[in-house]
Amino acid sequence: MIFSLGEFLQQFWGPGRLLQSYAVLIALALYSGFFLSVKLIPKFYDFLPHDRGRDFALKENSEAAKGKPTGAGSVFITLFCVLCIIIVPMNFYRGAVVALTWLTMLTGFLDDRSVTSWGEYLKGFLDLVISVATAFVLCYGLKKASSDGVIYFWMPFISNHIAVHPAVFIVICTIMLWASINTTNCTDGVDGLSASLVLIGVLTLGSVFYLILGHKQISAYLLVPHIRYGANWAVMIFALGGVLMGYLWHNAFPSKCLMGDAGSRALGYFIGVCVMVSGNPFLILATSTVIFINGGMGLLKVFLLRFFKIKIFENIRFPLHDHMRKNHGWSPTQVLIKFMIMQILITSVVLGIFFKIR
Repeated sequence: MIFSLGEFLQQFWGPGRLLQSYAVLIALALYSGFFLSVKLIPKFYDFLPHDRGRDFALKENSEAAKGKPTGAGSVFITLFCVLCIIIVPMNFYRGAVVALTWLTMLTGFLDDRSVTSWGEYLKGFLDLVISVATAFVLCYGLKKASSDGVIYFWMPFISNHIAVHPAVFIVICTIMLWASINTTNCTDGVDGLSASLVLIGVLTLGSVFYLILGHKQISAYLLVPHIRYGANWAVMIFALGGVLMGYLWHNAFPSKCLMGDAGSRALGYFIGVCVMVSGNPFLILATSTVIFINGGMGLLKVFLLRFFKIKIFENIRFPLHDHMRKNHGWSPTQVLIKFMIMQILITSVVLGIFFKIR
């Protein structure tokens, strides 16, 4: 919308062309998202459900969260979707992703406000349905965007691009999205932790899409595929980064509100989408390694025990942030800072390896 407005205005007013600059659009998305979230989230406190405690969380975590407005993700994810529609040049492909992001948020919010939890099987099934639908959308979009109608992956340590059969892409994409949704959701248990780790991933992906994948010369130099609409994705990603910063303004320890499943599930979903659009599924290591270890190992532990009676990590409590608090005496702030440091260190190494050792 704004991009088209810039095209119209520049006919009568030269500076109007700035609205077609992706650097300007990124700045506009980032700062608008931040200030709108900071201003609007508190206005919805009275309308949001309130936390009732968590069955499997540490007692002190559960008691500290009880009574706080939760489901704030419904506010900042809706702001994100509106900003995308206003600022980002849209097509069916990106529009469908925005709509599915909002739908993922909605399933989480309805669970947040439900008196009785929907249950892990129902939520897992809904995540699977959304993941499969998204996989088909991304498959269609990537094939259409490809010059020869073929989806390609670029992999670590390999300079050649690998053609991927649509069925293989759909399976990988579905697994990636489902895992990203649920591990991000499991990481949401310490004030600011999930949002801060996701923010690192968002800023990483935004920079990769704008400065590398969306730049024809740089992508060619680094032997990675050029994504023609990489800058459009970068604007969307930085819009999410902006609203996430605005939420963290209120969620920093001690938090005044919680994102709930409405936020964590949508954030995990969008991170997974962007990783698949990048063409390198392993890029999830640069964005979410700590999230996958923190939440994913717990999911694996429960899965193996429940369905195969296999016991692993018997002496480790998951999510891992609960283990560090209970068994090692870390404070919420220590958990947040140390987990962020670990993710930043991992991100730096992974990006260096992926883009330079090829």
